[in-house]
Amino acid sequence: MTPLNDQKRQAVMCRPGRRQNDDKQATAIAEDAAIAENALTFQHRVPPSHRGTPMSSSEAPRVFVSYARDSPEHTDRVRLFARLLRAEIGLDVHLDQWYDARRHDWSAWTIDQLDNADFILAVASPSYRRSFDGTAQPYEDRRAQLEAARIRDHLTKDLRGGTEQVLPVVLPGQSAQDIPVFLSPHSTTTFHVEELSRTGVSALIAAITGYERYPLPERGRWQEGGADHLSSTMLLATDLPWLAGSPSIHAGVARIDGVDYENSLVLRPKSRTEETLGFVEIELDAAYRRMTSIVGVIDDAVEAFQVGQFQVDVDGETRHECRVSQGKAGMVDVDLTGAVRLRLEMYRPSAAGSPLGSGRPAAGNRSRRLPELAWGNPLLS
Repeated sequence: MTPLNDQKRQAVMCRPGRRQNDDKQATAIAEDAAIAENALTFQHRVPPSHRGTPMSSSEAPRVFVSYARDSPEHTDRVRLFARLLRAEIGLDVHLDQWYDARRHDWSAWTIDQLDNADFILAVASPSYRRSFDGTAQPYEDRRAQLEAARIRDHLTKDLRGGTEQVLPVVLPGQSAQDIPVFLSPHSTTTFHVEELSRTGVSALIAAITGYERYPLPERGRWQEGGADHLSSTMLLATDLPWLAGSPSIHAGVARIDGVDYENSLVLRPKSRTEETLGFVEIELDAAYRRMTSIVGVIDDAVEAFQVGQFQVDVDGETRHECRVSQGKAGMVDVDLTGAVRLRLEMYRPSAAGSPLGSGRPAAGNRSRRLPELAWGNPLLS
């Protein structure tokens, strides 16, 4: 006996009245062959709890595509969508268009498909919504109305399980407004397929397989608050590796306005041949939300009346600038949410330099006199 798939293929090629050189049909056959060549074995984990018998890891979920035949274009789009899921993704997808090579009792066939499906993809369209919401005319797409009635009954019987099993899908060219009201489009997840590709159906596949696209990360150990908690979640900038730093800057103790800061960034070049701009760059990798520090002229500076310029750049953008003098320290508090790189600068400006100049300080804006400045205990949290 010829296998069923071969019977279907022969029926398509030999059906009376269908032109063999039809461009549209030839394109569809070529697409079928291309997708089949790239088909992958679908790996499936234990199915959701609402299903009774767990599947083995090699058994693909059975999926039924429920839709209305609003137009030939929409019907073709549904077929391409179903073919992508079956031939390329590897789901056990069933669609009525693939079973029209012989006479069926479509009512019995539809009920059998719905009752045996692990998942039902409800494809949104105006006619499908009318069928589901009970406003379609009796003669309008009777098969869609039968499917809608059966799905409504299933949702009424088991709303939680049915919500996980019946997945509303919006294909390209359709709107979320076409999702039936009974499927709660505004309070439950809907799946917008922006393009018929692996990427376009990734969210849908995640819902079917249970493999999240963005898995919940493991939670770290809670330190129960207090000083120990702060020390474990707030890092001194001096404890982190520097991506770059000027040779004249070092980590050490700095006394600013009578307070000793044990883990400071200190700029104190010994001669004018050393770099008078002090800076460090630190990789953040979006792991911190805030940077705080005291900035000032060191109390035992040789030149007590000097002025210090401090600047914070986050991902190349200046977020904070300030000028300080001895006895008048400054407080820096900068938002680092989502930031990748942090740059801290300090230098002694020239008398003509602008206190609010943006960007890298030009050499002409820096004093030739030796700076004695520090970032006092810069903290990242």
